[in-house]
This record gives sequence, structure tokens and C-alpha cells, in this order.
Amino acid sequence: MAAMGAAGAAGSIAPKIPRLVRSLPPSSRPHPPPGFLKRLPFAGNCRHCSGDDRRGVGGAGVVPTAAATAAAAASMVYERELAVAKKAASLAARLCKSVQKSILHSDVQSKSDKSPVTVADYGSQAVVSFVLEKELSTSSFSLVAEEESGDLRKDGAQETLNRITELVNDTLSADGTYKVSLTADDILAAIDRGKSEGGPSGQHWVLDPIDGTKGFLRGDQYAIALALLDGGQVVLGVLGCPNLPLAALHDHKHSPQSPVGCLFSAKLGAGTHMELLDGSSPTKVQVSAVEDPADASFFESFEAAHSSHDLSSSIAKRLGVQAPPVRIDSQAKYGALARGDGAIYLRFPHKGYREKIWDHAAGSIVVTEAGGVVADAAGKPLDFSKGKYLDLDTGIVSTSQKLMPALLSAVQASLRETSESVGRL
Repeated sequence: MAAMGAAGAAGSIAPKIPRLVRSLPPSSRPHPPPGFLKRLPFAGNCRHCSGDDRRGVGGAGVVPTAAATAAAAASMVYERELAVAKKAASLAARLCKSVQKSILHSDVQSKSDKSPVTVADYGSQAVVSFVLEKELSTSSFSLVAEEESGDLRKDGAQETLNRITELVNDTLSADGTYKVSLTADDILAAIDRGKSEGGPSGQHWVLDPIDGTKGFLRGDQYAIALALLDGGQVVLGVLGCPNLPLAALHDHKHSPQSPVGCLFSAKLGAGTHMELLDGSSPTKVQVSAVEDPADASFFESFEAAHSSHDLSSSIAKRLGVQAPPVRIDSQAKYGALARGDGAIYLRFPHKGYREKIWDHAAGSIVVTEAGGVVADAAGKPLDFSKGKYLDLDTGIVSTSQKLMPALLSAVQASLRETSESVGRL
């Protein structure tokens, strides 16, 4: 957490709640995960300080208190994990970029649900899995990820598996950190480390190795999305967006020379930062400050099969939004929203679709730490503690604190209208 304050007796500490968060109802506020405070290197009775020292003898001078010490210590919680997550996502992005430049028909397969999967999906997952386990060795390592190796173990898949193995080794070798040569069996094992079910207890990494595979295949937006759950809550998230320009999307249209390839990172209580995937100083970002919905622009999925464009249009009309929708693939939308490229994100999957946690875990904390709100259509926070799926009301909406009340009102009105129209048929 970025700041901590004294609460009650000496040695008792509690998170300092930011002003934006205080405006939320208690049930919607982010809270530290179970055991968060216990992990702080803090002792309530500092052996170097007497009671007079802590008060400041005779009022002369102020000696740092245990709470102040905890404030500094809290900023280091999850710091190592965040650094490793950024490295893993950056390496995976490097692999994906090399595949996208020379995509071959043989590099694309189809999963049982007919969605495409590429050697880059598998390779990205293997790279992230390898880096996380190598850098954060723990007996309780848990990864909830989208891909599994079943299709790669079938007859006729050896050529694809060999290509993935080569890609992963080339990527790790180019980094210079890891002196390894992984075998095909190592790759299969790394991919299958993503079979965890997640849940409300312990720590679980959550990965979408390529969010927006169709965008990836078109040469458009996609993201490597990695998050960490602790006690069922997202505590950090990283979005590697290889095709997203560093400049705002509307500015990039006029300046195609702008550097491309963004890395967003967020940690509970520490804000959201953006930097170039190839390396630059991180810059703190904030959601749009637009206060009038009529001045807002909104993001939605590029693919109409992923979200109801008609419902989004109805909501925008109720809000008086003048600008046309910005349709891009993947959780790159969350990154663009977090830095203020647009003010609203709407996602309303078609009936029967169940949202997976890897499609929103990283993006949600990137937006909330930038001052935004992510909720379902009823205004309830997303619950990542129930395993691989999100059980939520109808859809997902995201915007700033100021615009959320008006947005939820428009969403509910449009949903009622849609329901009534269906009932009359």
C-alpha cells in the first residue's frame, strides 16, 4: 500500500483510504487481502524507541513512528512479484511480436470452442510460466491460465511443438538471463502449470498469454495479461500491449512516428504506470477527467461476436455521447482507458457466455489503480475469488468515479428496454 496511518493504540495500523476510494460505498472499496499487514516488516514496539521517543520528548522534534515505518515497508509488498511479472510479460511480448511479423498458416490452430490459438499463445504461456517459477520459487506456485497442452500432445502436432520450443528458447536466450535449453517436454510441462483452478485462498497467478487472438492474427491490438490474486483479490497486474502506441490513440493518428509497444503495471495502493515495452521511465497515468457524459468517448470490443454493439449504442445514446465508439481488441482497452484515451468501457457478451478471470484480472487493477471503477452491470465489484469464471450480472462496465452513477443508470434503462422488447416478440 502506498500510505498507512495510525489507527488507535500504538502499534495498530490501517490502510490510508484515498479520497477517490472514500467516495465508494464500503462494500465496493478495495481492501488489503488477508494477511497483507502481517507481511509488513513492522514491529509494534520498536526496541530502539522508548515511549518518550515515540511521542517526541517535550514536544521537541518528531521521531518516526512505527506507523511511518510501516508506510515505507508497505510500498515494498509485492514489489518483487511486480518486477518479475513485468519481465515475464515483456519477454512474452517479444516472442509474440516475432511470430506476428511472420505468421504462417501452420502457426494457427483451432480450439474445441472454435476460437483460434497460435504458436504464440502456447509460447507466451510457456515463457511466463517458466519465468514466474524460476524467479519466484515456491512450493505453492499456482497459475490459472487459458491454454493447455492437450492438442500439442496429439499425433501430427510434433512440428508445431518443435516450433514453439524453438521460439521459447530463442526468446529466453536473447534475454541473456537464463542459460537453459528447454526440451519439448519442458515446454509441455510449463504450459500445463497453468491448470490451477484459483479460488479464495492463497496466491494465484492469472494469465491470458494472448488476449485478443483475432486481433493478433489481423495485425491489430492484443495483450499479454498477467495478474496476481491474493486471498481472492487482485493485488497487481501487468498488461503488455505490443501494438499500442505510447501516445494517446487520437494523437497517434496524427503522429504515426510515435513509439509503439506499451507496458502497463499496477499494484494495490501504488497507482498505475505506463512505459515502453522496450524500456523507458515509467509514467503514472490517470483515467479521463471528463465530467459530462456527452463529452465522453467509449471503448467496446472490435468483434461484434464478443459484445453487443447494439446495446452499447443504446447506452451511449442515453448518455448523450457524441463521439463514435472506439473498437479495439483485447485488454488493451483497459490500458487505453487507464491513461484517459477514452472515458467509458462497455462489454456485454451474448447470452450464455461466461467471463473468465484471465480476461479481466490484470485490466481491472490497471484501471482501478488509475482512479477508475470496474463493475458488473448492477454496479457490483468483480469477484475473482470463485475460480476460473466470473459470476456477474449481464456485463462489465468501467469508467471514472464521477461518470459511474450516470453510466449505471443508462445501462439499467437500456437493459430494461431490451428485456421489454424481447418480451413483446
